[in-house]
Amino acid sequence: MALKTALCLLAEDAEEMEAVVTVDILRRAKVAVTIASITDKECVKCSRDIKICTDTNIEDIKDQKFDAVILPGGAGWKNLAASSRVGDILKIHESENRIIAAICAAPNVLRIHGIAKGKQITSHPSVKYNLKDYYNYNDSEVVVIDDNIITSMGPAFSSEFGLAIVEKLIGKDAAYTAATDLLLKNYK
Repeated sequence: MALKTALCLLAEDAEEMEAVVTVDILRRAKVAVTIASITDKECVKCSRDIKICTDTNIEDIKDQKFDAVILPGGAGWKNLAASSRVGDILKIHESENRIIAAICAAPNVLRIHGIAKGKQITSHPSVKYNLKDYYNYNDSEVVVIDDNIITSMGPAFSSEFGLAIVEKLIGKDAAYTAATDLLLKNYK
């Protein structure tokens, strides 16, 4: 079986925990993850002044397709939303029913680029008002999956978010193995 692939789009001011934890879990599950800066900067300064050096930039992967596209949140969502290239990538992946995963404030990126209207989602509570009229908003679950769209509330739930992506890409057994390796005892 060919390795599954994922693209994590990284913008200045992204919530680094959401990016790093998610990518770590996917790589533990043997998903080939590419971290791409949405600018030409090789290292991206995130919300807590932690710099993450990326694998590539958005221009170098603009024509590639991945099994999943991941959008970390934090204030970096505004930079993702302002990028027409991000919008192009999301629209292509949505049209092919590939996984699109957004955490924290990043579901705003989906709204601005016209992705997944009417689907069930969640987000950080601070941005609910931007989303509730465009989506079937669910604020009772920390991770919400609606077909190919995976959303989560925020940094505290980065592990659950990453495991949901693994489960959708590879299956429950792979997610359980990754959770066990991380000593997450409550994963079922």
